[in-house]
Amino acid sequence: MGKIIGAKDLSDNAKKSIVVGRQSGLTMKTLAGMFNVTESCISKLLKSCNGKVGFPVRRRTGRPRITNRMEDRNILMTSRNNPRLPAPAIRREVFVNSPSPPSVATVKRRLNAAGIMGRRPAKKPLITKKNRAARVKWAKDHLNWTRQDWNKVLWSDESKFLLFGSDGIQWIRRPVGSRYNPKYQLPTVKHGGGSCIVWGAFSGTGMGPLHRVKGIMNQHVYKDILQNQMLPHLKSMGRGSIYQHDNDPKHTALLVKDWLKSRRVNVIEWPSQSPDLNPIEHLWEELERRCKNKRAKNSDEKFAQLQYEWSQIPMSSIDTLIGSMRRRCQAVIDAKGFATKY
Repeated sequence: MGKIIGAKDLSDNAKKSIVVGRQSGLTMKTLAGMFNVTESCISKLLKSCNGKVGFPVRRRTGRPRITNRMEDRNILMTSRNNPRLPAPAIRREVFVNSPSPPSVATVKRRLNAAGIMGRRPAKKPLITKKNRAARVKWAKDHLNWTRQDWNKVLWSDESKFLLFGSDGIQWIRRPVGSRYNPKYQLPTVKHGGGSCIVWGAFSGTGMGPLHRVKGIMNQHVYKDILQNQMLPHLKSMGRGSIYQHDNDPKHTALLVKDWLKSRRVNVIEWPSQSPDLNPIEHLWEELERRCKNKRAKNSDEKFAQLQYEWSQIPMSSIDTLIGSMRRRCQAVIDAKGFATKY
């Protein structure tokens, strides 16, 4: 005998056959054996349809909906017009003239049912209209660059790595009432425990230098990095190589510009507020992941960890990042200059 099934698993034709069979004189035990259900299941089915072959739709029990279709639509339209409005504000705006407005929980349920959930917004740079136009122009100018063209670019940037903890929000799952259990706490230290600032570069042909920045990063420190770290690596890439850096004030200082010009360094024009166009941002993320579970006693030890993991980043990661440049350019064009998922 197969597995016993319930009335919910029976098809409408099976239910009709059971009613007809009962009317024809078959016992409930016989019907239960024929359809592989229990006798109580047959009994409940016959009671629910009063022995008739038809199965009328029964009205749902429980409290009736407090909002109608028009009110539900207004809730969704208000949220879509201003995604930053919280549920209480949506309730006040939609039901301003209603003598008995629904609860905030009801408004939340209508939004959730439509797939509009409360989420933390992605943080992206504020991009002005002028910069959006510059981003689109840059993306169109470089949309059809080949892999060989991108291989000539030396990408660079600076990043900060904490010695203790993380800059991001961390989540845990814990039982109710265990907030202060040491198992579910996030340890902290005063002043963040220190940090290690680095300058790094890479190209489509491999990883470049990773240099530790001691003290304040200003135009003089940056010029020294260019002279001692960047320039030797750029020359090793061959003729026609291009250097990339963003429009940070220390990068665009007159001292730095004059030095680059005197050394005949070809610098790619870069649109402001465009970290999504610089693939090195993803290398920083990978480097952070690689060092996540490693404790460092001081900044020297931290930099040693970073330098080792930087050298271990595989060529496949570089190939993936360089291969994404066309998609990045297309994404900027499609977004009309606004920030993209990159």
